[in-house]
Amino acid sequence: MTSEAPQKSMLYTRTGDKGESSLYNGERRLKTDRIFEALGAVDELNSSIGIAHHYCKKSANGLDEQLIEIQCNLQDIGSNIATPRNDASEGQLRKTAFDEGHVEKLEGWIDRLDSQLPPLRNFILPSGGESSIFLHQSRSICRRAERTVIPVVEAGDADGTVLKYLNRLSDYLFAAARSAAKHEGLEENIYKKAKPGREAVVETRTL
Repeated sequence: MTSEAPQKSMLYTRTGDKGESSLYNGERRLKTDRIFEALGAVDELNSSIGIAHHYCKKSANGLDEQLIEIQCNLQDIGSNIATPRNDASEGQLRKTAFDEGHVEKLEGWIDRLDSQLPPLRNFILPSGGESSIFLHQSRSICRRAERTVIPVVEAGDADGTVLKYLNRLSDYLFAAARSAAKHEGLEENIYKKAKPGREAVVETRTL
């Protein structure tokens, strides 16, 4: 009985073995280029939101469909970043444009969530259950992704709407984290300045 070798997988190409990769316009750059730094950060953010989505769906807090849409938007943001706006064809620019309407929709979600939450009068710590904590983690990663995208936009390689969306997304994730904690009836931990030599006092609040 003979066994044939499996067909080569399409998952690897070997073209990046020397530390370079291709952009959508065909240009090759080092993987340490600012564009690939931004793409990696956005990809990490998408994976983190995937974890948050799992727990949100599990708790039935109503955020899961919004998170899926956000993940799809992050894929589109990656396409925009991977297509230098000052060195791409008209067809490529149209195909990878990121519409301002996504930012406005996100703002609407933030307004709705925030209107259902008690006013924020203290700094809060990432807390409030699994869904909430992973949404907070995603918020932190989103801030870093935003910082990596800034130089890409400043160089004219990505649309400004991409930066706007990431800036707004971190606000959404903060509101969503608090909403998730409220849905589960769990407490969020309040920041209190630690005093040397004294036992820590944990202050919590149920939303």
